[in-house]
Amino acid sequence: METEIKIRGYHTDLYQHVNNARYLEFLEEGRWQMLEDHLDLEAFMQSGFSFFIVNINISYKSQARPNDLVFIKSGLGKIGNTSAVIKQKIINKKTGAVCVDADITFVIADRNGKPVKLEGELKEILHLLPVFEG
Repeated sequence: METEIKIRGYHTDLYQHVNNARYLEFLEEGRWQMLEDHLDLEAFMQSGFSFFIVNINISYKSQARPNDLVFIKSGLGKIGNTSAVIKQKIINKKTGAVCVDADITFVIADRNGKPVKLEGELKEILHLLPVFEG
């Protein structure tokens, strides 16, 4: 699963490269695109479930600058008992350099905001997401 973004001036900081916090927004855009493309999010949320991020492990590897095109690769990493991981990379399309490598750990919560076990139908739903291919 890939999402493309063109780097604009407002994405950058004083040093004219993408600010570390902006990369988090790019990763979020990639996750939303993946979820929208592979799940019926409306039905999922109407059933009372929500995705909550509980941990982000991110490594900043190289810069992206204005007018660069980057693409965000996103996919399911692993599924545990109560949490799962989405793996993501942001890659500079022009240079091929990896800008960011991230593991996003999330839980699925019920209507009361309590994490639920990832089993049965919920696990089947998660398996609709593409597996990460680095």
